[in-house]
Amino acid sequence: MMVMPLLTKFLVPCRAAWRVRLHVCRHLQTDVEWKHGEFANSNTNVLLIGSPGSGKTTVARLLGAMMDRPVVDIDDDHLEPYWKMTVADKLSKVGGDRFLEEEGKALLKFDGKGKIVSLTGSNPMHTEAMRHIAKSGTVFFIDCPNKEIINRLNMMKVNRIVGQGDGTSMEEILKYRRQFYEKHYDVRIVCDEGETPESVANKIKTKFDNFVNDKGYVSTRGSVIKPRIPFFHTVLKGLAEDGGLYTMAGDMPRFTKGQFDRLVHCGYRRRALGILEQLIHPYDLSSKSLQNFVNEAYHRESFASDDIFPVRHLAGNQYILELFHGPTGSFKDGALQLMPMFFTAAMDSERRFGDRNNYLILVATSGDTGGAVLDGFSRHAGGSGVGVVVLYPSRGISQLQQHQMATMDGDNLRVIGVDSDFDFCQTTVKRIFQDEDFADALQRQYSCKLSAANSLNWGRLLPQIVYHVSGYLDLVKMRVISLGDEIDVCIPTGNFGNILAAYYAKEMGVPVRRLICASNSNNVLTDFLNTGNYDLTSRTLLRTASPAIDILKSSNLERLLYHLHDNNGAAVSQLYSDLDKQRKFSVSEEILRRIQGSFVAGSCDEQACQQTVLKTYKDTGYLLDPHTAVAKSVADRFGGTSCPVLISGTAHYAKFADRVLPFIGQMTSSDDLSVSELIGNSLDLKARPAMHRDLENMTRKPVVHKETCSADYENVKRHVRNFVEKLNS
Repeated sequence: MMVMPLLTKFLVPCRAAWRVRLHVCRHLQTDVEWKHGEFANSNTNVLLIGSPGSGKTTVARLLGAMMDRPVVDIDDDHLEPYWKMTVADKLSKVGGDRFLEEEGKALLKFDGKGKIVSLTGSNPMHTEAMRHIAKSGTVFFIDCPNKEIINRLNMMKVNRIVGQGDGTSMEEILKYRRQFYEKHYDVRIVCDEGETPESVANKIKTKFDNFVNDKGYVSTRGSVIKPRIPFFHTVLKGLAEDGGLYTMAGDMPRFTKGQFDRLVHCGYRRRALGILEQLIHPYDLSSKSLQNFVNEAYHRESFASDDIFPVRHLAGNQYILELFHGPTGSFKDGALQLMPMFFTAAMDSERRFGDRNNYLILVATSGDTGGAVLDGFSRHAGGSGVGVVVLYPSRGISQLQQHQMATMDGDNLRVIGVDSDFDFCQTTVKRIFQDEDFADALQRQYSCKLSAANSLNWGRLLPQIVYHVSGYLDLVKMRVISLGDEIDVCIPTGNFGNILAAYYAKEMGVPVRRLICASNSNNVLTDFLNTGNYDLTSRTLLRTASPAIDILKSSNLERLLYHLHDNNGAAVSQLYSDLDKQRKFSVSEEILRRIQGSFVAGSCDEQACQQTVLKTYKDTGYLLDPHTAVAKSVADRFGGTSCPVLISGTAHYAKFADRVLPFIGQMTSSDDLSVSELIGNSLDLKARPAMHRDLENMTRKPVVHKETCSADYENVKRHVRNFVEKLNS
């Protein structure tokens, strides 16, 4: 099979050559490699856009020398020869109102190949012309601070640019023009304040080389898979074919201090875009599509705070990153308002090839993931051919968590209470994913494929990185710290996904001194991080007031172990084989040393959790949910005075009112109270944070899911099959 060279851009809808490449990679139907060399040596152009004064012309010349390519300045080398007059003369002849149209017509005649092309600051304002030239290569947006641009223009004695009317300041016209650059770029090059043209050119060359050498994704239990596995494949599959978890085959991108500085005073959507577009290859998902998804996911209709995930001072040097303002009152909303859009875009990509399969999202939840998945997929993927089945331990979650899931209405949703603990639910889901006969039967009979939406899925984990970066930037914005100062981060941890996202934020350059892993009485992670021994032989799962971290098998620990074993999939596979067969494994002293270079760990029993909720409420008026209380208790022991501690507030306290209210003496037992009464009693407290609007509204919704299931693998499969059959009837 002959594969076309990689010389077209991936936009939605994506162009034919790249669709072929994605199709080949996705279905693994060929051993032809993703030939980055063809892209590097092809006739595609490297196109530079940006404001006047952003340094495009100088950077282009430097880049041409670095890449051994001819350089084209659109003004000097195309427009003026085409018009047979200078740009200034053309502007004087036709006037400002007609100039953009004339410039666009001329740009439509450009047909250069294999060049470094410096476009004018106004070229992107002509949509048709910009689309034409963008087809010829990759568009790099030199995103320079406006303050820097204005200083340069002043030095060049430029006081007016095309389109700037009387009474319009340079700041205003630059802000106006930015919207056009945002429409057309493939890659944003964020420039530090005072950055030299040589440095900017190096950034572009490095980014271009990363394109060429990008290895896509790899399983934590295998080696790099060829051909390249793209982002959409990881989103649709959820779990790798060998039972491992997908992660990036290359290194995490690293931000400079100046690049973080550019995000300090931005809103959450802008921060999310700036971070995620560095983590997702733009030929896997275009920057424009990503921008649309981010804007749709994070707004006031879904999140009760304008800041999306605000940081609040708690006491002393402790701050709470409030991750619970989304529609289900849990940190899981941060990812699951965005991930369903990744999923439907991936499905759309498949369907352009005639692949008409539907998908079933199969989720095991310890309480919060289930509600967030149900809400996210019903809100952002309704009617897309995606069904959702959530398995939860019937006696292992809070009364409000259960009510929230049971009231999620939709023909494509099913919630099943399993007479078991969370570990059984999670192990069953993994087993179903690896059950080839079951998968084949679903595919053959119902054209249905399985996927995951919990933190096993790379597309679910990525958005969680964003709020950890944003939390740090908010501390800078609040002047609690200066940019570059270190902080500690403390996270209540069960499945290791949230703290792994914080680890990735650290790898991207956020100056985190210590990642504090906080466990409840199910403290297997605490013991492992302190000793290097992961031992389940004498453990049974304990039910606590913090059910979302009542977990013994921490799935995302596998990704950390993969990275710390220098991406050795065979070593990780052996560890998890030992866990399956012997219920334990141990890592070497060197790996333990690496772990303890970033992580410290502690645990909190039920009495300490209760005391922390009560004392914090009395001292500050702030009411913690039991999971955040676990983190606060551990942070009290580890947090010194040398730097702030940012505690992840993972759920709104009202979601666990049946546990929290007895803790603070508001009632002796919640057994006889309805969810409405629990929320009503919570409202009477007038505590911080304010009552969650969606949790309050949820209490009035009727229960629609009453299905239960015994803790038997074949029985669970039967329930899943019956639901798929119903969906297709």
